[in-house]
Amino acid sequence: MEVSRIRALRGPNVWCRQTAIEAIVSCTDSECAIDDLDAFETRLRVRFPDIDIQRPTGAAADHSLAHVLAGAALSLQAVAGCPVAFRRTAATQTPGEYQVVVEYAEESVGRLAFDLACSLCHAALLDQPFDLADAVAQLKALYEDVRLGPSTGSIVQAAVRRGIPYRRLTDGSLVQFGWGRRQRRIQAAETDASSAIGEAIAQDKALTKSLLAAAGVSVPQGRVVADADDAWRAAQEIGGPVVVKPQDGNQGKGVACNVQGREQVLAAYAVACEHGSSVIVERYFPGHDFRLLVVGDRLVAAARRDPPQVVGDGVLNISQLVDLINQDPLRGEGHGTSLTRIQLDETALNTLAGQGYRADSVPAQGVCVVLRNNANLSTGGTATDVTEQVHPKLAASAVMAASMVGLDVCGIDLVARDVYQPLTPETGCIVEVNAAPGLRMHLTPSYGTGRDVGAAMVDTLYGPGDDGRIPVVAVTGTNGKTTTVRLLAHLCARPGVCVGMTNSDGVYVGARRIDTGDCSGPRSARNVLLHPDVDMAVFETARGGILREGLGFDRCDVAVVTNIGIGDHLGLNYIRTVEDLAVVKRVIVENVSPSGMAVLNAQDPVVAGMAASCPGQVTYFARDARHPLIETHRAQGGRVVFVDQGDLVFFQGGTETRIQLSAVPLTRGGTLPFQVENAMAAAAAAWALGVDWVQIQAGLASFVNDAATVPGRFNVFDYRGAMVIADYGHNPDAMLALVDAVEALPAKRRTVVISGAGDRRDQDIRRQTEILGDVFDTVILYQDQCQRGREDGEVLALLRQGLSGARRVSRLEEIHGEFLAIDTALGVLEPGDLCLVLIDQVEEALAHIGLRTQAQAAA
Repeated sequence: MEVSRIRALRGPNVWCRQTAIEAIVSCTDSECAIDDLDAFETRLRVRFPDIDIQRPTGAAADHSLAHVLAGAALSLQAVAGCPVAFRRTAATQTPGEYQVVVEYAEESVGRLAFDLACSLCHAALLDQPFDLADAVAQLKALYEDVRLGPSTGSIVQAAVRRGIPYRRLTDGSLVQFGWGRRQRRIQAAETDASSAIGEAIAQDKALTKSLLAAAGVSVPQGRVVADADDAWRAAQEIGGPVVVKPQDGNQGKGVACNVQGREQVLAAYAVACEHGSSVIVERYFPGHDFRLLVVGDRLVAAARRDPPQVVGDGVLNISQLVDLINQDPLRGEGHGTSLTRIQLDETALNTLAGQGYRADSVPAQGVCVVLRNNANLSTGGTATDVTEQVHPKLAASAVMAASMVGLDVCGIDLVARDVYQPLTPETGCIVEVNAAPGLRMHLTPSYGTGRDVGAAMVDTLYGPGDDGRIPVVAVTGTNGKTTTVRLLAHLCARPGVCVGMTNSDGVYVGARRIDTGDCSGPRSARNVLLHPDVDMAVFETARGGILREGLGFDRCDVAVVTNIGIGDHLGLNYIRTVEDLAVVKRVIVENVSPSGMAVLNAQDPVVAGMAASCPGQVTYFARDARHPLIETHRAQGGRVVFVDQGDLVFFQGGTETRIQLSAVPLTRGGTLPFQVENAMAAAAAAWALGVDWVQIQAGLASFVNDAATVPGRFNVFDYRGAMVIADYGHNPDAMLALVDAVEALPAKRRTVVISGAGDRRDQDIRRQTEILGDVFDTVILYQDQCQRGREDGEVLALLRQGLSGARRVSRLEEIHGEFLAIDTALGVLEPGDLCLVLIDQVEEALAHIGLRTQAQAAA
């Protein structure tokens, strides 16, 4: 078994909506029918008893090693705790070769699981050992390391439940919700509305206390101390037990409570110094430790925190009792689990010493030994939910404290006998206000009811019914994608509305191009959705990007499919037929929002057939008003767009809107059939987005199809009285569309300048000149700058073969170099001629033609 390619599908794809690892796996003849291998499954299950082996259905279905590999990769992730369920194995046209697809929750974990699954399969085949425990431990450790922590994860899960899209911006906890101008960002339990000044104040415990005291909130007496001796003086001033803690600490590190006597104060001071730049000594208030969580302007959760402790059994010493507690699977390192393992560090040992114990002491049966005087979960404490018990006036005091510090999300540390009564100096005091509070004690308390504080966080970011989305349109097809995308963006743009657009020419935000080159893939789409100025997005969605990585968004409001042609890279990436290609292009239709719309070409049966896969509604368009699908859908009350008596007609439910084709410059008065279809598709998409008809009509009338607006898409120039048309068409379907357009235009003589893309099938390259040879008098061939895997002269030879039966060609030339070929064609043009230049280097060739026409006009 050999794996020749592994790639990550990071968005909805041809296999599923989930993220997945896709690999190409080649198996030997015996590996293609694994049931024939003696005792293989027994050896496999000995090594991995919990494996879920996928068995293909059907009498002729082989149980290949590739199927076992998929089951192993999925099962390993599941055993490691990853929420995954999907896997698929599909045979390619090559005997013994399979596409294996396995869902992942985290990409790095999915890749590691795939590698380990390969090792498992080889170990079972060769009857060699496989360390399952180590493999699962590797996956668990990596998953814990890369997945979102419980606090951030709870917020993300709450957003997903509301249909709000999200994207991790770093490997840590920085997450963006929503798209474009509607985006919001969080980092753990901080939001983009969290005040940096408020966080700085919360970090300064002395300043926090003074502000809270000014607001009439009960706080403990105390002050910042200069050194150890000053700490003891402060303790004497306060009288009674004190708390010694870092002024700018966090997570309870370096905090010592109920400290009494000079020796204990000095020891606590030394520990506190290690965790902060200065130290506070303040009055110790007897009572329980409570955490109150304030989000926005309300208290959303409250928990009583108890310090880590052990109960003696008269047999085990304290260290052994701690080890026993730490075996609880809910306890782990850091913040990735519900509870944290207890550490017998210096603070814990000092606390034990204050009770007359050491780590090797054996407490009597039933004796409770406290290991720390502070109750932070991060140091091993436990939490009990008390949200329902909080007195309304106490809740108001907590909200006041958060407001006084200037935090939209904060954790209030309260010491009080209980939370049943209002906060007064006699009942309790607020000892700290914490920015970026941990949420896990409220999500999964040790005792009591968990609180959906993640939902409360999301509710502060987005109001009721707000999903943080901007309108998204995806456009795909063989030809017409770029023109449709550009026209639709033009139709939707208006003052105050910034349209983000991707196409094969670049990435645009409003009128500004922010990236160049072919940007019709998912990375460019994601970049537009990240941009804070974008109000809506229109994406050209190419076949290659869908195959390589999936979509750059989870769903779209409108999906437009212009057509499906035979020349669209057939023969590449296991796409052999038009039907295979349709499966790829159909992905955008399958991922239309249930309230969205698919705009489909009714005259293309493959495209029209995609309607069954659309979760939303369908608009059909066709130039033929009498097309059966148009008439049927119209009769059923669906939206249709067609041409009637020189008008574009938009019809639904007995209501129609007409726009004269003569007022749509893109179509040249309706004489360019393929541009008529592009105009229908773009206008239908704008209609689906709710753009008003006045704006649609104005946009169609003002869209100029020149080299600046839609480069390489039927750009027309005047050269010495001849019409020069520059187009980027490079497949047989494009040639047919161009021929239809050219034949409708008057011309004395017709010349075409053409090359061919090397990454097409031989028959597709030949077919282009077969089509052109019956229409043009002169053909000038040139070789592309990049042959895309072909030898020099190979593409030209195929183009010549296509002209072998040409009925009209009277002159054939071969030129080395695109610009020289263009100059050769222009040099022989006369008034009334027509020249079609099929360009390769779009911007450079258009600039060259533009300079030549300007120079001729000036002369």
